[in-house]
Amino acid sequence: MRSLIFSKGPALHSSRYLIHHQSSSIVEDEHDPFSLVADELSLLGNKLRAMVVAEVPKLASAAEYFFKMGVEGKRFRPTVLLLMSTALNLPIHEAPPPIEIGGTLTTDVRLRQQRIAEITEMIHVASLLHDDVLDDADTRRGIGSLNFVMGNKLAVLAGDFLLSRACVALASLKNTEVVSLLAKVVEHLVTGETMQMTTTSDQRCSMEYYMQKTYYKTASLISNSCKAIAILAGQTAEVAMLAFEYGKNLGLAFQLIDDVLDFTGTSASLGKGSLSDIRHGIVTAPILFAMEEFPQLRAIVDEGFENPANVDLALEYLGKSRGIQRTRELAVEHANLAAAAIDSLPENDDEDVRKSRKALIDLTHRVITRTK
Repeated sequence: MRSLIFSKGPALHSSRYLIHHQSSSIVEDEHDPFSLVADELSLLGNKLRAMVVAEVPKLASAAEYFFKMGVEGKRFRPTVLLLMSTALNLPIHEAPPPIEIGGTLTTDVRLRQQRIAEITEMIHVASLLHDDVLDDADTRRGIGSLNFVMGNKLAVLAGDFLLSRACVALASLKNTEVVSLLAKVVEHLVTGETMQMTTTSDQRCSMEYYMQKTYYKTASLISNSCKAIAILAGQTAEVAMLAFEYGKNLGLAFQLIDDVLDFTGTSASLGKGSLSDIRHGIVTAPILFAMEEFPQLRAIVDEGFENPANVDLALEYLGKSRGIQRTRELAVEHANLAAAAIDSLPENDDEDVRKSRKALIDLTHRVITRTK
């Protein structure tokens, strides 16, 4: 396996990024990141519902299941991408070629970037539908999962349908580099899920393997989508890499906190059953850190968690360890790296650009202080 890309990086020079996970309040003068793009998010929701219309009624109702009003989810990824679009509103050397959107030729960069947000959300939802089949899940976003309501076959086909629609939208951008980036994301999603399903004993107990899998399953989508936003804006390779680094580290921090919440959250607040990972035999960061303190936990992990007594034993060791705390600390490190990437973007005095960058940094705080 190639070397990991999760080094801690240089020490951060600004106290601005010393984010403390114990704090749950947001600085009062921060703009709410979601409100800054609320109008665009509403339009995006309408576009997504139009994009997933299918000829066969059963497929149509399955494909739109998580795009209906009220169950769209937090729209976290589109929010990040729309904010990144404004944050990278920098002078460019060459206008992009025109593309056709909605039957009209346009060179509007913002419309192209909105299309990336739509594609990303479709890929994300498709991955959720497929994951729920693989995990035999019965709930998602507080309601019955699609596989539970309509069956595994239709859930798989609905996910495939969303991926095909995402591909059509991606092709319309007529940018081979962006197409390649998002195609790689789909490959990463499959690779990450396969890594999770086919681990050896040593791989299950390896933090390096776990972080690589986490990048593939969670962070690749947002990092490569952020990079696509920069590429469509005609930005330099350096700016595109900073956008990628922001997305990668935000995605990793998000998943690490998800791992914590799987142990500390409640079913109602998470929208899924608490302890779902360990009950499915998935070993995540808190258990891996606990294993470093209590090597005897390895034998329990190797035996598996089909026996509820093993789950209880693992939780007992976790409670005695710093596993939860160290996972939070690692999430904070990645959140700080994400914030530092935004701070490293070329200076810009435009008020909207500054607000969006501030909101992106605020999101790094929200990710590590969230409770659901």
